[in-house]
Amino acid sequence: MPAKQNSLTEELAIVGRSFHGRGWLRGSSGNFSVLLARKPTRLCITSAGDDIGDLDETNFLELDEDAEILQGFGRPSDGSLLHLAIYRMRPRARCVLYSQSVPGIILTDKNYVDGVLEFSGYEALASLDGIDRFDQSARVPIIDNSKDHVALSHVIANVLSDDISAVGIFIRKHGLYTWGETVKQARTNIEILEFLFEIAVNEKQ
Repeated sequence: MPAKQNSLTEELAIVGRSFHGRGWLRGSSGNFSVLLARKPTRLCITSAGDDIGDLDETNFLELDEDAEILQGFGRPSDGSLLHLAIYRMRPRARCVLYSQSVPGIILTDKNYVDGVLEFSGYEALASLDGIDRFDQSARVPIIDNSKDHVALSHVIANVLSDDISAVGIFIRKHGLYTWGETVKQARTNIEILEFLFEIAVNEKQ
């Protein structure tokens, strides 16, 4: 792989090991990706079945816009379609990350009927991509899970089209997807949202 791509996969591997150590990922759940090019679409993403806590530069595939392998060994996860949907609907996004924490699962399950989690008033919000002040609201739509990832990718596209202010999207009883213009910004978005999930769960208790 080119040097730049190797650097990006190394960043993603570091994030994966960090999230695993913080209890936000377990086993092979979830995928991380970076967008290499938009025209034509080129995506670098973790391969299916690899343990997130042991990621290195060998655990990544390069895919096209149809999630077909262009480079690398392994098989694409069905979740690749969800990443591609996010990149299509968020033109500035260059990285998509995932987390699966206990507070996030509990909170979104209890608020599923509302269809969205909304946070405001916390100083930490100012660190989220697209939010400048703590008094702005951060919205995370909640959608139901499905084994049909083609259909699920269409749901994600529709939700992100309708809610242009969404800073992430949570698949019920599954996990959180967020994005950013860089790996660093996407990681910050996850860290802030996971922090807010913990606060909200503790407040309810």
